[in-house]
Amino acid sequence: MPSLTERLKSLGVKVGAKDLPPPRRRSTHPIDEVVPGRLLDTPGGTAYLVEANYPSSYYQGQVGLRIANSPYTIAEWAGNIEIANQAPESYAFLDTETSGLAGGTGTFAFLVGVGRYTQEGFYLGQFFMRDPLEEPALLLALEEFLAPCQTVVTFNGKSFDVPLLNTRYILQGWKSPFQELAQVDLLHLSRRLWRDRLPSRTLGNLEAQILRANRTDEEIPGWMIPQIYFDYLREGDARPLKRVFYHNAMDVVSLAALLTHTSSLLEDPLNQSKDESSDLAAIARLFEDLGHPEKATDLYKFCLNAELPENSYLDALYHLSLLYKHHANFQAAIPLWEIAASQRQLYAYEELAKYFEHHTIELETALKWTKAALELLNTPGFSPAEQYQALPEFQHRLQRLQRKIASHGK
Repeated sequence: MPSLTERLKSLGVKVGAKDLPPPRRRSTHPIDEVVPGRLLDTPGGTAYLVEANYPSSYYQGQVGLRIANSPYTIAEWAGNIEIANQAPESYAFLDTETSGLAGGTGTFAFLVGVGRYTQEGFYLGQFFMRDPLEEPALLLALEEFLAPCQTVVTFNGKSFDVPLLNTRYILQGWKSPFQELAQVDLLHLSRRLWRDRLPSRTLGNLEAQILRANRTDEEIPGWMIPQIYFDYLREGDARPLKRVFYHNAMDVVSLAALLTHTSSLLEDPLNQSKDESSDLAAIARLFEDLGHPEKATDLYKFCLNAELPENSYLDALYHLSLLYKHHANFQAAIPLWEIAASQRQLYAYEELAKYFEHHTIELETALKWTKAALELLNTPGFSPAEQYQALPEFQHRLQRLQRKIASHGK
């Protein structure tokens, strides 16, 4: 009677390992040889940490890393004035590289770069997940790093990095350390400050245009990073990851430099380079929104006397005139509206017509400005949509003024 082995062979089934193809050979380029680091023992296993120290003399482009003043305006913007009273050493600068950009419970951070100020300069630690099974160790090591910190500084971290890490801690059944930290997200503040001057306010573009820093050929586009990590998990070849570590390190270092620069800009806006004078109108709008009309007024007035691009000049003219109006300083507002009217700014015609109709009851002067606005709207330069919106308002004002003048004449 044939044996089981013989019967399997007769059916074409290969038995044993003799005829199987050899296993795919793992790469001989492990992470510790490509990006040297050290192992950290945690209650959740072993974490891999890559470290770098930047001396106090280091500059990222034209900006040093060490913050030189208390960031009161940034703290106000963040809604937590206590941030300005914290020691710089209590700030943590954080950026993650993740398995995808969609978020959700299926996305994890395989590399977390986090830096902080030291007495000697700036320390950068990069916690890396050599295998997804090392996530508990990475999270515990990161928690220990954050223990002495009080504020986390990110770029889009409030919407992405921090919620993602919060989710990873929750999935482990742990409380997230970020719940105890104040947050400063420089993305939204950067959009506010540089939207008039820069078409793109990504960290990479701010790094080039504001910090004047250039990355080396090691830089890699962010969209490529998840696939590089998955290739590493499959092949075991860590060499492409060297560029990922560089990308992450530069993001963290640039984040610290951007905080330094932004704080300096907001605390002493008039002591900046000529290239940044066009940013003053945006800073003035920020001060106005934060409830500092005196600071805003000073900056708007400076803008009107500076050699600014036309758009920045007109923007300052508009906001300063309305700031004067808000505080009932019509003596200062009227000359600005007259200048704006000479520059074909339709709002100025409306403000002048309203002032002379309702405040001084000079109806003929109000009628003059209303008719001038209607004539302006019929000249080239106004879109059909602008005409459609503005014409009925001025026509209604014209009819009302004509009725008032007629009734006064009786």
